[in-house]
Amino acid sequence: MGEPPIPESVGFTLEDLPLHENLFGLAVSTVVLLLGIILLQAVTSRFIRKRVVSPELRRKWLVQSRNGIVLLLVFGIIFIWGSELRSLALSVVALAVAMVVATKELIVCITGTILKTGGRSFKIGDRIQIKDYRGDVIDQTLLTTTIMEIGPGKLNHQRTGRITVIPNSLFVSEAVINESYTHAYVLHVFIVPFKRSDKWQEAQKALLKAAQKQCRPYLEDVRKHMKKLSDQKGFDPPLVDPRVTIQVPAADEIHLIVRVPVKATQRGQIEQAILWEVFTTAQFSKSIPNEKALVEKPEEDAELATQ
Repeated sequence: MGEPPIPESVGFTLEDLPLHENLFGLAVSTVVLLLGIILLQAVTSRFIRKRVVSPELRRKWLVQSRNGIVLLLVFGIIFIWGSELRSLALSVVALAVAMVVATKELIVCITGTILKTGGRSFKIGDRIQIKDYRGDVIDQTLLTTTIMEIGPGKLNHQRTGRITVIPNSLFVSEAVINESYTHAYVLHVFIVPFKRSDKWQEAQKALLKAAQKQCRPYLEDVRKHMKKLSDQKGFDPPLVDPRVTIQVPAADEIHLIVRVPVKATQRGQIEQAILWEVFTTAQFSKSIPNEKALVEKPEEDAELATQ
């Protein structure tokens, strides 16, 4: 009996692997690209920090330059490895489906980035609110948006010192409120509640007078700014003069709605200045006894105690 024929090959060699003959060259090109990107980032950041004096403008340029360099890196890698990726496309369909399922949140974040960028919802330095998150935008990346929290609550305008990192996926499903849409000057609104029995008519006059006093130095600048912005955006320019309107949320309540033009960075200061001027110079509640009664009451209590 003859021996069975011995197969010519019983395994595989390196030549059988589906590797491109220029793999080493592609790897070298990738390393060169990474080194170039790192050098470009260092030079750009140093130039911006050295040449740009304004802190807000410097932060804005640093963020934009970093995001642009990241996109340049992504496009460079795609360009270098494009042919290899195309050759492997058919064999990694199942893996791609699994990756899509596993990275669904990341894909939604990237979609949110495209949505807010295309819609120009806000920019660095704007004050925004989305769901329960409210603050000044200080950083944006492909996946997240970072804000300096403003609060507590929705009626305050002071920084809490906390940072909130918002996933960009929220911008796909939630509405964004931009409180800085008019940029340098904004129309600030706050509510002062009273009872129907209080002297709210006098309070309305006092609030209007204080608001006019606070915004008088820059009122003409606000008018010019709003007129210029309305020409650019195509909407009717709003009336910028201070006003105090009345709202009746309940039968025994009166709310005075104060609207005053202010600089975007001075909302809290102007509101506090108006309230301080009004409520430290007059008393509008009829339920609080006068100063004479407050002074005489301890003496009456002392006489009762001695009897």
